[in-house]
Amino acid sequence: MPGLFGFREAPIVLRACRRLRARPDVLVCDGQGIAHPRRFGLACHLGYCLDLPTVGCAKSRLAGEHGPVAARRGSWSWLRDGSERLGVVLRTRDAVRPVYVSPGWAIGFRDARALVLGTSAGYRLPEPTRRANLLVNALRRGEPTPPPAPPAPASGRAAPASGP
Repeated sequence: MPGLFGFREAPIVLRACRRLRARPDVLVCDGQGIAHPRRFGLACHLGYCLDLPTVGCAKSRLAGEHGPVAARRGSWSWLRDGSERLGVVLRTRDAVRPVYVSPGWAIGFRDARALVLGTSAGYRLPEPTRRANLLVNALRRGEPTPPPAPPAPASGRAAPASGP
C-alpha cells in the first residue's frame, strides 16, 4: 500500500542496524523522508527509532510538485506542497532522471542534498544504495556476491553545501 513502506521495511532495517559493529554517522534511505503524504516516510521512521540523522533518497515522487530540473549534474528544484518545502528534486548524473531527496531526521535540506550528491558520483543513486541493490540482485539470482566496497578515505564525508 502506498505510503506505508516504512512499516514494512523499518523493522528489518532496525534489526540490521543493531548488528552493526560501528554506529553510522548518517543513513541514506532508499525511500522518502518528509516528502511523504504523512510527512513521515522510511527515513523519518528509522531516524526517530535510531536517533540518527537520516536522508530519504527516492526514485519516485509520493508527494508535492516541482518545477523543471536542468539536465546537468547537481541541478535541483524544490519539491513543494503549496508553500511547504518537502525536499529537492536532484539531478545526480547529467541527463538522467532526478531523484527525490528529503530530510528524514536531524538533518536539513542543504546537507541532505550535499550528502546525496556527494555519494552519487557517476551513478543516479547514492553508492550505498546502488551497492545494496547489486548485492540483493546477485543473491536473488544465486550468484556470488559482489566484493565489498573499498573503505572511504578519512576525508570522504560530503562537505555541507552552501546555499538553501
